[in-house]
Amino acid sequence: MKIALVTGAGSGIGRATALGLLGAGYAVVLVGRRAELLEAVARESGAPADRVLAVPTNITDTVEVRALFAKVHAVFGRLDVLFNNAGVSSPPGAFEDLTIEQWRNVIDTNLTGAFLCAQGAFRLMKTQQPRGGRIINNGSISAHVPRPNSAPYTSAKHAITGLTKSLALDGRPYEIACGQIDIGNADTPLTGRMKKGVPQANGTIAAEPTIDVKHIANAVLYMAGLPLDANVFTMTVMATQMPYVGRG
Repeated sequence: MKIALVTGAGSGIGRATALGLLGAGYAVVLVGRRAELLEAVARESGAPADRVLAVPTNITDTVEVRALFAKVHAVFGRLDVLFNNAGVSSPPGAFEDLTIEQWRNVIDTNLTGAFLCAQGAFRLMKTQQPRGGRIINNGSISAHVPRPNSAPYTSAKHAITGLTKSLALDGRPYEIACGQIDIGNADTPLTGRMKKGVPQANGTIAAEPTIDVKHIANAVLYMAGLPLDANVFTMTVMATQMPYVGRG
């Protein structure tokens, strides 16, 4: 049985992916800030207690992340897959009006949190037997091109691409594979506004199509299920009609 850890597992993409992994027979560690949401996912999955572990964690806190990976090691003895999924965005508004607190909140969660979890996974995967594992980072369409007034989120997601590249290189000697999935307009509570209209680069407001989040979960499952001598380094899964190609 393979062991997977999903951050941001209480809702949206994280929830769908955690349920997909559990349905495919993985044991899954559910990570997020709110215990009640993680426990709801565990109940919804119907998985036996020995295959699902909810660990409320603030992934921006070094001490809590160390405790998380210590618990994974104590309960399961290893980790095969980390899906670095948790993320937040800043409130809409002009770049010059962003506060340093808003900037730090996005960078701390989307980038530093991913770094801390990847580091915990890397340490475990490097020393466990059999050695190795897979880290999948949730990038975004914004890892390539920005939306208007999205400097903190876009900066963090561009940095995730750099983290993915570094981990893919540094993991080679230890059978640790790292890839990135870039997602465009998955239908989750966070993207509900897309259907009502969001700012476009030309200054207009336009509704954008979304896709069922199950397609994202299926893509992550495919990436996770590969043998360690194969890797999906980057994958983009998006609504066909969304304004990505040609954005701007």
